[in-house]
Amino acid sequence: MKAIIVHGGAGRHRGGRFREKLDVLREAASRGFETLKKGGDSVRACEEAIKCLEDSPLFNAGTGSVLTLDGRCEMDASIMRGDTYEIGAVAGVYRIKNPISLAVKVMEETDHVLLMGEGAMKFARLMGFEDYDPVTEERRKQWEKLKKEFLEGKETPWNKIRSLIRRHPELLAGTVGCVAVDDRGITAAGSSTGGVFLKLFGRVGDTPIPGAGIYATPYAGSTATGIGEGIIRTGLSRTACSFIRAGISPMKAAEAAIDLVDNTVKTSAGVIAIDARGNVGFAYNTRAMPVAFMREDMDSPETGGVPPDEM
Repeated sequence: MKAIIVHGGAGRHRGGRFREKLDVLREAASRGFETLKKGGDSVRACEEAIKCLEDSPLFNAGTGSVLTLDGRCEMDASIMRGDTYEIGAVAGVYRIKNPISLAVKVMEETDHVLLMGEGAMKFARLMGFEDYDPVTEERRKQWEKLKKEFLEGKETPWNKIRSLIRRHPELLAGTVGCVAVDDRGITAAGSSTGGVFLKLFGRVGDTPIPGAGIYATPYAGSTATGIGEGIIRTGLSRTACSFIRAGISPMKAAEAAIDLVDNTVKTSAGVIAIDARGNVGFAYNTRAMPVAFMREDMDSPETGGVPPDEM
């Protein structure tokens, strides 16, 4: 049974805008599912859904990505196909509209798994990706305010960022991801992010790391969001897929994966998951992780992951 689930990032999502975000997530799930209905595979469905989210300035991916310590936009994205274990990923890319589509090109047009920085950008131009500035005025103003706080602090650089996150938990919100399964039972997982505000230049999080930010097998697919370093250390997406392979439902698998995070690295995280039969699940340990999902037996996408008092 074909199915799809998308997320808009685990975090506080301060400032509300949940209704707007859920509307975009519904649209993303609908676009991805429509791709499946037209015979497209799960990789294409994930790509279309994530492009929809990257094009919205409400999320920390593509247009509206957050800025590094030195005011640059460095984005990461990845895609994985479950039946062949093929992967495409990019890290530290800039001046591009849809990093997820570049990740797909890495998977389909090269023998590599991950391209980064200047090399990834040379490949992007070779593949015909046009120059595009994803930085919004809102993000620029946020960067100026946060950098002022950062410079006034007394901690070391990374501890300063941790301190800022504690004071502004919404900095974690906005990474986007998708998992899908098509009519052939083939799973796929994808993710896209601008990373963490004021991250050190060159920092790479979990999103382009197979097994951490994304993973897909013949049995399951999963995508993670949150503090990337903790997600990498726990191999969160692969962990969720392993639980599903062991016979646990996607919902229980997602919950068990988050329990692992809580009992070990103790950091903010969320995960969405799917199995080859079209069952979906999600879990998170933050205030919110807005999601939208759709299965073959549904007329329209359903949503979740938002506190009742925010609706």
